[in-house]
Amino acid sequence: MVGQIAKVIANLIVIGSGILLRAVSQAYKQALINASKTGVAQETLQDIAEKSTKKMSLHEARMILGVSEKTPWEEILKKYENLFERNAKIGSFYIQSKVQRAKERLEAEKNNKGQ
Repeated sequence: MVGQIAKVIANLIVIGSGILLRAVSQAYKQALINASKTGVAQETLQDIAEKSTKKMSLHEARMILGVSEKTPWEEILKKYENLFERNAKIGSFYIQSKVQRAKERLEAEKNNKGQ
C-alpha cells in the first residue's frame, strides 16, 4: 500500500514537472517574440555582450555623468569636467576613473554614430 502511494506521488511529480517545464518554455518563447517586436531583445543582447567584455554600457555611462540620450555633447563635456575635477580634489581615484570611462564610452558611441 505504501509502495503504491509512493509510486503515485512520484508519477505526479514527474508529470507536474514536465507540465511546468513546457509552460516555462512557452512563456520564454513568447517573451522573446514580444521583446523582438519592441527592440528590447537587441538592446538586451548588446548589454550582455558589453558586460561579457567588461565594457561599460551606455546606460551606466549616462547614469554616471547624469545625462540622457538627448543631452548635447557640450553639456556632457561640462558634466564630465565638473565631476572629474571635484573627484580630483576629494581624492577618489575610483570615482574619477569611472567618470573617465563613462566619458570615453559616450565618446566612442558618438564617434560610431558619426561614421
